[in-house]
Amino acid sequence: MKYIIWSLVIIILVTLIATTAGKFLFAKMMRSEVQKELFKNAGNYQSQIVTETDLQGLPSPVQKWLTNAGVIGKQKAQTSRVIQKGILRTDPSKPWSPFEAEQYFNFEEPGFIWFAKINVSPIIHIAGRDKYYDGHGNMQIKLMSTFTLGDAKGKEIDQGSMVRYLAELIWSPAAVLNDYIKWEAVDDRSARASMSYKRVTASGTFEFDEDGYPTGFSAPRFRDIGGKYSLEQWEISLSEYSTFDGIVVPREASVTWKLSEGDFTWYQLELVELSFN
Repeated sequence: MKYIIWSLVIIILVTLIATTAGKFLFAKMMRSEVQKELFKNAGNYQSQIVTETDLQGLPSPVQKWLTNAGVIGKQKAQTSRVIQKGILRTDPSKPWSPFEAEQYFNFEEPGFIWFAKINVSPIIHIAGRDKYYDGHGNMQIKLMSTFTLGDAKGKEIDQGSMVRYLAELIWSPAAVLNDYIKWEAVDDRSARASMSYKRVTASGTFEFDEDGYPTGFSAPRFRDIGGKYSLEQWEISLSEYSTFDGIVVPREASVTWKLSEGDFTWYQLELVELSFN
């Protein structure tokens, strides 16, 4: 019995050490990618103040959005940092798991790195890193920040990452003024944005309320189902508005796959912090 107890103690200690080391190395990898890839040229960007002239030619709801968000007279967003918290699940039959996430954006050379800790139980967590850089997407998932559960990449992931990038511009309104985004009017409450970058193209529709604040985004996006991909409608519902770093943005979001068997809401988040440049 003594040997069994000591064996269990050793196994627990080794697991704790491996997990602690894994968390450290995973976080170090993410921060290295931010500094050495995503932000490597950030110090060379020229600052620009947004003016009313910059909004000319945009669909009327987009002009209203940017004006009410407060971007005119402020420096155009070139980079940003976001802190989120919320709940997510990977299947309608699975329970929700709480998460905390940190995300960095580059809008001059479009890309992002999202890093999250997902607590699936009081003692078990999953680390996720979603990356969109140089036109390519990559999602890594590690159990206890150590054991690889997924490492998705490829043309479908590239498209899905671009759609996510396009959608998440709602937290950096002035970034939609970049030349790689083209706008098309739909009606008084919606406009379609198309993005082309590194030979990949995606588009989505932004919806707004009567005051010009964004209430939703929808686009076709590839969904990964066990390594197989299906092009499905992907929607974000937005609510609650707060001012972060002088800009008014939605504070809460809910993400849903519109599937033939029914809606699958899988991701709900709250914006905790947001800063630019």
